[in-house]
Amino acid sequence: MTIEMLYSKIHRATVTDANLNYVGSITIDEELLEASKMRVGQKVEILNINNGERFSTYIILGERGKRDICLNGAAARKVHKGDKVIIVAYATYDEKDLETYKPCVVLLNDDNNIDDVLEEI
Repeated sequence: MTIEMLYSKIHRATVTDANLNYVGSITIDEELLEASKMRVGQKVEILNINNGERFSTYIILGERGKRDICLNGAAARKVHKGDKVIIVAYATYDEKDLETYKPCVVLLNDDNNIDDVLEEI
């Protein structure tokens, strides 16, 4: 049996831009991707804390150190600059994997700097 579980999340990221005229996706700073163990092209769920919107998109690489969190294309209509979002990635695990399962949780401050990285929920 396999079970879909939280793989990683970036918690309380601040949206730095919303670009309607881009092809689509979410741009995430390279350092935040590394800390969260997320990958370019990976499917993620976006949970907007400000308005309750929940939607899916994929990751594109943002410039290292700029702390950008930018929703692009149609997703730009679901957020406003300054909104707080949670970026969630899931993975499928088998029961044996769950014996050592530790999701990665990256906690951000208001400037999208990393406050803490947890390996638990």
